[in-house]
Amino acid sequence: MNLWLTRLKEPVPAGLETPAELARFELSRAFPDVQVELAEQSAMGEGYRIDPLPGGSIRITGGSTGVLYGAYRLILDRFCGETAAAVESAPKYALRMIDCWDNPDGTIERGYAGRSLFFRDGKLSWDPLRIRELGRLLASAGLNVLCINNVNVHFPAQLLLEDDLPALSALAEAFRPFGVRLMVSVDFSQPMRSGIPTADPLDPAVREWWKQTAGRVWAEIPDLAGFLVKADSEGRPGPFTYGRNHADGANMLAEAVAPYGGTVVWRCFVYNCRQDWRDTKTDRPKAAWENYAFLDGEFAANVILQVKHGPFDFQVREPLSPLLLGMKKTKLAMELQLAQEYTGHQIDLYTMIPMWKELYEELPADSIMSLAAVSNLGDDANYTGHPLAAVNLYTYGLLAWDPGTDPEEAVARWCRLTYGFAPAQEKALTSLLLSSRRIYEKYTAPLGIGWMVNPHDHYGPNPSGYEYDLWGTYHKADRNAVGIDRTEAGTGYLAQYPEEIAKKYRDPNTCPDLYLLFYHRLSYTFRMRDGRTLIQRIYDDHFEGLEETRAMAGALTGLPFPEPDAGVIRERMEKQLYNAREWCDIINTFFHRLSGIPDERGRTIYD
Repeated sequence: MNLWLTRLKEPVPAGLETPAELARFELSRAFPDVQVELAEQSAMGEGYRIDPLPGGSIRITGGSTGVLYGAYRLILDRFCGETAAAVESAPKYALRMIDCWDNPDGTIERGYAGRSLFFRDGKLSWDPLRIRELGRLLASAGLNVLCINNVNVHFPAQLLLEDDLPALSALAEAFRPFGVRLMVSVDFSQPMRSGIPTADPLDPAVREWWKQTAGRVWAEIPDLAGFLVKADSEGRPGPFTYGRNHADGANMLAEAVAPYGGTVVWRCFVYNCRQDWRDTKTDRPKAAWENYAFLDGEFAANVILQVKHGPFDFQVREPLSPLLLGMKKTKLAMELQLAQEYTGHQIDLYTMIPMWKELYEELPADSIMSLAAVSNLGDDANYTGHPLAAVNLYTYGLLAWDPGTDPEEAVARWCRLTYGFAPAQEKALTSLLLSSRRIYEKYTAPLGIGWMVNPHDHYGPNPSGYEYDLWGTYHKADRNAVGIDRTEAGTGYLAQYPEEIAKKYRDPNTCPDLYLLFYHRLSYTFRMRDGRTLIQRIYDDHFEGLEETRAMAGALTGLPFPEPDAGVIRERMEKQLYNAREWCDIINTFFHRLSGIPDERGRTIYD
């Protein structure tokens, strides 16, 4: 296993109770010959200040958790070959969350790195050493909230608030020295397990059940961060069943947890998942806005709406969700996905921070107050399946702490911490990782379409896999054209944006190329700004993506990865090469058969 803290060889021992105690332990091992003093100032909270002192000693000042973050900053700087320098830092977001989709049977929904680190055989069950190692990793990246169970809450996950509450408390205790607070996904209908005939959020018996439950839970875990809720989505129960809106549902839970400082994180992934493909009026990307925008200002102060970064579902390229721009009176969290559900299953390389930074270009500075990411963790020896997928976990932490983080610097830092290559090799690996997202995009679904994947598992090409399905994910390619008109003249989705953003995408002649088919339906002979036809651009991108994947494979083979990483990287790169060829050949053939237009360069496309 090669992650960014493996040079701290000694495991974290049991018995450390606070972040400050952990900080002293870590510093004593990393700096045996340097005096590092900790000065706790509770007012600084999670922030810290590092001051080199005369005589070579160092002082770290901060709140209890702040001194731990300062300690890891000092340690990681040293591993990067940097001398201690005066620095002051504090996180942008109070909640920097990882959402695990782990199930009590040990499986992980959309998990690509083994089985659950927290559950086995229907119960909470974990390896204490691995939990402490995971806590160290999360804290060193600045992450402070971990939701351990799937947002699709299936029995017996409800027992986390019932019989399994003592075990949940023990897990919270294990993470507490790392400044990591637990969160729990809850079943909106759980009161019905106690004989209440309804889950109506305005029913007095339901409200009282949640108040009593919150009291029991916080008595066991006083620092629980809160409840995460998926309601009225993809078959999950919610307030719509009772004619209520989502503010009614969220505020009912918020009232229950408020006395304990708890937060309700309410996911906005609500849409019609039983859409008839013949329905040309419903446009799935409009759903979040239509379900939530009118409720702006109606949510309690301890409710955070968690909004997926794009209006669809973590596709290779999506525009920023308009909901993140339009709810100015509501606390919002932006939800990202570390798990590579549509981006290669942690088989294909896909470094995410360039995508995240693109989103921030259109995100006003104070429009969100928290950041969340769907976990890419599992019990594989390297935690993330593909060793190089760990770059996404680490750089997500840096971005959640400071949205101004530079992607190249963040990726280079991860490379240096993890592998310690010579400068030229580090530069080569950094470049490969930064280019991996664009390469993957080239050989998969073209120019913002998305969804051309095999249904259910979402790996590999299937250009019509969802075309006549229920999920509202259509591209409507025919012999003449492809794409969806989402301007005001089409589905009207574009009207959900502020005008300064809408005007950027409205005209196909000025719309950025990579979003072209998300916003517009165009003929295959449409002329791109570089003079190529649309169909030629599709062919070129896919052939280039395949060739660039081959070049990336060759470059990775030339880097001196240690074992076992080297073997895993080789094995997964072989799978990616196969996958890239399948995507290239199938997508090009699909469009060639529809359009009847040959590749101008005469490359092989299969009839």
